[in-house]
This record gives sequence, C-alpha cells and structure tokens, in this order.
Amino acid sequence: MPATRRTKSERPDPPRALAAARLAIEAIEPAVDGGRFAAKVVAGWPVEIAADLYSDGHEVLGAAVVTPSGETRLAHDVNDRWTAQVAFDGPGPATYRIDAWRDVFGTWARDTGKKVAAGQSVEVEMIEARDILKATRAKGADATVLKALRKAAEGPGAQDALLSDETAALMHRIGPRANLTKSPDMPVWVDREAEAFAAWYELFPRSLGQDGRHGTFRDVEDHLDYVTAMGFDTLYFPPIHPVGTRNRKGRNNTLTAGPDDVGSPYAIGSEEGGHMATHPELGTLHDFDRLVKAAGRKGLEIALDIALNASPDHPWIEAHPDWFEWRPDGTIKYAENPPKRYEDIVNFRYYMDDGAPNLPFWQAVLDIFLFWAGHGVTVFRVDNPHTKPFPFWEWLIAEVRGDHPGAIFLAEAFTRPKVMKRLAKIGYNQSYSYFTWRNDKAELTNYLTELTTEECRDYMRVNFFVNTPDINPVFLHTSGRPGFRTRAILAASLSGAWGLYSGFEFCEAAPMPGKEEYLDSEKYELRPRDPEAPGHIKDDIALINRIRREQPAMRDFRNIRFLTAHDDRVLYYGRFDPHTGNTVLFHVLLDPHAGAEFAWELPLWEWGLPDEASVEVQDLIHGNSFTWHGKNHVLNLDPQNRPYAIWKITPPGAAR
Repeated sequence: MPATRRTKSERPDPPRALAAARLAIEAIEPAVDGGRFAAKVVAGWPVEIAADLYSDGHEVLGAAVVTPSGETRLAHDVNDRWTAQVAFDGPGPATYRIDAWRDVFGTWARDTGKKVAAGQSVEVEMIEARDILKATRAKGADATVLKALRKAAEGPGAQDALLSDETAALMHRIGPRANLTKSPDMPVWVDREAEAFAAWYELFPRSLGQDGRHGTFRDVEDHLDYVTAMGFDTLYFPPIHPVGTRNRKGRNNTLTAGPDDVGSPYAIGSEEGGHMATHPELGTLHDFDRLVKAAGRKGLEIALDIALNASPDHPWIEAHPDWFEWRPDGTIKYAENPPKRYEDIVNFRYYMDDGAPNLPFWQAVLDIFLFWAGHGVTVFRVDNPHTKPFPFWEWLIAEVRGDHPGAIFLAEAFTRPKVMKRLAKIGYNQSYSYFTWRNDKAELTNYLTELTTEECRDYMRVNFFVNTPDINPVFLHTSGRPGFRTRAILAASLSGAWGLYSGFEFCEAAPMPGKEEYLDSEKYELRPRDPEAPGHIKDDIALINRIRREQPAMRDFRNIRFLTAHDDRVLYYGRFDPHTGNTVLFHVLLDPHAGAEFAWELPLWEWGLPDEASVEVQDLIHGNSFTWHGKNHVLNLDPQNRPYAIWKITPPGAAR
C-alpha cells in the first residue's frame, strides 16, 4: 500500500527543543546509569568532569560545567573530548550540567587571524567584529573594558585591538554563546572525607573486661589510646544490644549454651530491650554517650553495627507480629542459609502478602538509625544488606541523610559483584570487598584495575578489611607474622578505607578445622587480649597509618598504577597525586615464606624524564634520603626482616 504523503501545511514544525540543541553533548562523566543514581564525590576534592562535545561545521566551540558554586570552563582534550576540574561543597546532594555553544567571537578571531596572516583584506570582518561587540553584554570591570574595546574597534588600530590576547581573554569570558545547548542535570552525592578515606578498628567491647569480667563502655574508654596509637580514626563495635537467651549459641557456635555463655551479639533483643537499648553489662545509654564524647576528643568516630536480626526474645515479636516471617504451621521463621539454620535469629518481614511495603516496620528501622545518630553516631556498618530489599535501603539511606548528610553506611555484603555494586549505587558509601581473597599478583592487579578504572570507580568505594570476626583468611593460617604484615600494608596502601578486626595485630589465625573461621570465635565468647603480647605488628600498622595521613597521594585510591617488578611474588605500584605531584611507591613481597631479590623499573616516564635521569628519594620507613639514578634497579626483600619497602619520590623541580 503506497504511503500517504502529507501536504506542506500538514507537516509539523521541528520541536523547539530539538531545533535548539544544535550541539551534541555525549558520554558525560561521572554519570551512574545515565543519571539514575548519584555519582560519589568528596567535598573539596578535585573532580574531573568530562564529555564528548561537537557540532556540525568548523566553528570554534565553548563549554562549561555548571555546579552550585558557579561555572568552570571546559578545555578541549582530544577527539572531541572536553574536561574540567571542579570541586563541590558538602556534604549533601548536588548536581552539575554541561553547557556548550558555538563561540561566535572565537570563530571570528580564528578565521580573521588566518586571513591577516595570508595578507588578505579583512575590511568586512572588522564590521562583523563590531556587530559582535554590540551584541555582547558584561557587568562590573568587564563592562568597562568592553566599552573601551568597542571604541577601539572604530579607530585606526582596530585590527590589532580585536586580535590581541587581552581581547581573546575578555571575549572568552563574556562573548556571545550561539546555539547554547544544555545537558540534563547530573546528580552527585558529596561525601565528607571520612567516607572515602578512613582507617577502621573493630573490637568487641564485652571482651575488654579483666579477669574474666564482661567488658563495659568504661573499659572501652580506657582502651582508646591503644586504638589511636596505631593511627585509627574509626572505632567500630559489633551490636551492643541485649542478647536473647532462647536458642542462644554456645562457644564455637554450638547449639547448646552453658549458663555462662554470652551468646552471639547478632541475636538481638531480650526482655531488656531491642535495637535501641544497650546490653546491661556494657552500661547505660549515658555511659555510651560518655564514650562517644571521649572518643571524639581523641579524633575517633564510633561506628555501630546495625544488624537487622532479632532473637526469638525480641520485644517486637509480641508487640508487632506482622513485622516477622511466619511458617504455615504457625511457628516463627528462623534465619536460614540452607542447609545452615540460625536458630537464635528470626527474620523480619519487609513486604506484605499483596506486595506492598511493610511501612510501619520500615519506619521503625529508620527510627533505629535516627536514634543512634541522636546519640552521636553517624557511621554505620550494616550487616548483610544484600539480603534486604534494594528499595528499602534506597529510601532509608535518603531519609537518614535528610537529617544527617554526613552519615556513613558501610555494606557488609560479601556477595555477587553486581549486587555489591547496586548497594553502592543506591547509597552505601563504602563496601566490604573481595580483597580478603585476592592474594597473588595477578589477582590483586586485576581486582584493583577493575575498581579504579571501570565504571564502578564513580560510585563504589571499597573498605579493605584484612579480616572480620566471620572471616579468618586461609592465607593467614600458615603465613605467620610476615603474612600479617604484608596484608596490612596491602590493605592500607591499595584502598582509601581499610580496617582490621582486633586480634589481627597479634597475628591470631587458629582456624576451625577445615574452615575459614576462627577457633574459639569471639562471636560466641569473651576474648580478652594482652595489649603488649609479643609478636605483634602494631608498629607496622602505626607506620602505614602515619604515611597515609602525611602523604596526599594516599587519599584517593583511584590514582594507583601498577609498575614493573620482574618477580611474580612482588607487587610493585605507585600512588600518584596529580594535584600536588606527591608520589609514593610500594614494593610488597607476597610470599611470606621466602625472600626475593628482583629487578624493577623506576617510572621516570611518569615525570617526563629520560631513562638516564635521576630523582630524589626518601625511605618512608627509616626516614633517610638519597638519589636514584636511571630506570633499572634491584631490591631485596626478606619476609623475616621486612616484607615491604615504601618510597617517596621527588622528581627534579618538584617541591620537597
């Protein structure tokens, strides 16, 4: 059937928005799922904004990124890619957009300059320039300069005045913007620095008592100097709430508890209260408030574990039975990961049978977070968030941030990669990672390359915990002290945020036979420790935390580059800060059992230097300084002496 042709009067005019968008603005970065989610930035840190910008024809283009703080001009990079460095104030939500236009005066100046150089007449071009100046508007000092320029454009020196560098700079700022095209607003979430750069230390407050006594918040106060001496800035507690007695677990996760067994702190709730109560043996809320203030005076933030678990004794079960999952036989549903069953924990109910959100329960969980924020805690490690609905977390995190924009959420989600990334997209500031199971050179290089160069770099921040109460890495079972030193240095130097669970500094690694779990796990019993026990690695931890604080390159983990060391047992990499020029190089021996003498290459090309150049070096472990000559070098690392080396590089002409 032949098509029906429309008459001229029947054809619609082009949509005004389409006709106006003459320039193409594409491939904007950072942008998460096309702007569905906010990219993450840090208040005050430079952020690179980039986009592909082009148009028909050969006109000169101009472009700017517009943020709440104002406008920053983009510069052409290569192949129609334009970039700019901006910074955001925060914390809180923000947006940016890209504006692009045809630069009327810039096009005139480029083409007229070519004609002048070729000896051609530019009489008509001078008329064009005067017309452009008449159409230009300015304020303040620029208005005064523009007025003088208009007058000069009428005089005998018009050509020189119009083609001067000063005029180019003025018109770059205020010149007409033809075919102005604007991108959609792109959302960003502006974090405070602690959300991207932090050192976490985890301990069980109940284990700090002496002579077998249950620890208290006052005991934690006495332990604060121990934590800060190692350079940590975040002190994290597993749940501090009353522990249920029904089906309480005994030592080593046995199903029968003795009369003195303390149970798992994740079995939350008893007649003494639930998620907004403290365990009576730890102390009162007043004692907790005192601890938070004492920690703050020492530069420590307190982080709490929010575990959405309930023991069978939780007060909500009787008060709100519709907040829980029930089996067809009328019994409450225990938490399961078949064939495992967790008889001391029951499941919450997030959705009703008709698919509607269980909103009273959602609101009750929000109240938990806001309650603890009211007691000075805005750092939360969330247990198993991947087993709860994404819409629930997206709503809850946004609500908490509405009152507390600087709140930090760490996702304890050792699960599938895309699930971990989705949690980051919907608001989690940090995430546990696969670092715990990445041990050899290829594994570490590939994983860090993914985290720092692929699309997740704009929204997913990893926290490299070296161990957890649940995970006793197999690598550490037989590595001895050298392996613990290696893993601490790797975690702290490869990521912006890192952490350890107490006991790591004493090289504790006795496993449950055949399992990646601790023998005599602190999850089920008190584990007091001697803070001066021999064989510790506290000095290594304090050293790397000091280097992290002092060297600007250590803040943004995305600046890492892997370098050439001719031994697969040695991971060699650099942290390069493009804004200060600060550079720190690391050699880390991955083999805890045998030493290595290896050749490696000094990356002189990174500073635009030839292979025979020299650079000044400071050994950040011992403090001495010297000069390295040329590209090729040899180093020896001994796991029993020190399985790592750390160097600060000062290339010629750089500030020391």
